[in-house]
Amino acid sequence: MTQELPPPVQLMQMLFGFAVSRAIGVCAELGIADLLRDGTKTTEELAQQTTVHPRSLYRVLRACASVGVFSEDAEKRFSLTPLAEPLLSDSPGSSRAFAEMITTDWQFQTWAELPYSVKTGKPAFEKVHGMPAFDYFWSNEKAGRVFNDAMTSNSAFASAAVVNSYDFSSVSVLADIGGGHGFLLASILAKYGTVKGILYDMPAIVSEAEKLLTAHGVSNRCELVGGSFFESVPTGCDAYIMKHIIHDWNDEQCITLLKNCCKAMTNGGKVLVVEMIVPEGNEPSPAKLLDLQMLQYLPGCERTEKEYRQLFSSAGLKLTRIITTMSPFSILEGVSK
Repeated sequence: MTQELPPPVQLMQMLFGFAVSRAIGVCAELGIADLLRDGTKTTEELAQQTTVHPRSLYRVLRACASVGVFSEDAEKRFSLTPLAEPLLSDSPGSSRAFAEMITTDWQFQTWAELPYSVKTGKPAFEKVHGMPAFDYFWSNEKAGRVFNDAMTSNSAFASAAVVNSYDFSSVSVLADIGGGHGFLLASILAKYGTVKGILYDMPAIVSEAEKLLTAHGVSNRCELVGGSFFESVPTGCDAYIMKHIIHDWNDEQCITLLKNCCKAMTNGGKVLVVEMIVPEGNEPSPAKLLDLQMLQYLPGCERTEKEYRQLFSSAGLKLTRIITTMSPFSILEGVSK
């Protein structure tokens, strides 16, 4: 039986959580997991392939191995572990891009100003970088690429969970609101051959979606529409899905968006919201940590089931079902009241 560590030691480990995160991020940036795909390697071999300092790389890998990300043997060689495999660039739902993004310099600079967000309720990102987060990603090519790659990898992970957990066979026309380049919608259409889709996002974004839709073999069943979902959404669909959209915005903005969907959908239509749900009480959840990210970046937040029910009700919707998935995300299904 393993003896529980004293509270001060446990707390010290938690306080060094940023070090673990940054070390994993460096390994993701260097592509260490990909280099270990074919078997165990020494630090010297890895350092030569990545053109870094061998001893320093060893210290980073040793720290990662101490928490189960990679494994070190008696000869100081490293290999993949189940926790390291998601860092493979081509693994299903790869976390490599997200690991890079969540540990960038602009992330750490923003987190350093968490007290500002706590005191004011305003995003610290704007204080640190001089503009809203989305504007920053549009204007900064490198940061924008890192952010977009991370969102794409997260989309693959969440999309698989949605497709495997919800039955879309009764849907005739599905609108993906704020659907980006269409990975989720393409995944659904690829599985359900009778469903037609509308990909709706800002014009500059949907204009780049054709390649992805074509690669999935669904471009002939998907219409691309540009616009602002705070003004309106395409009409006449019997289902509207929004993945990682609601949590970006405050309650007033979310109610406007949900009302637009409710007003536009056909009789008997459904609104599907894909988000993490914050558990009540002391239960640990990634949603509670993601909520701090939202606090510093955008006007939105992660919400509890009770808060989602209130949000739906204020928009004229009744929350009928919450479908859990094999991921941190749930599907909230709403119908017109």
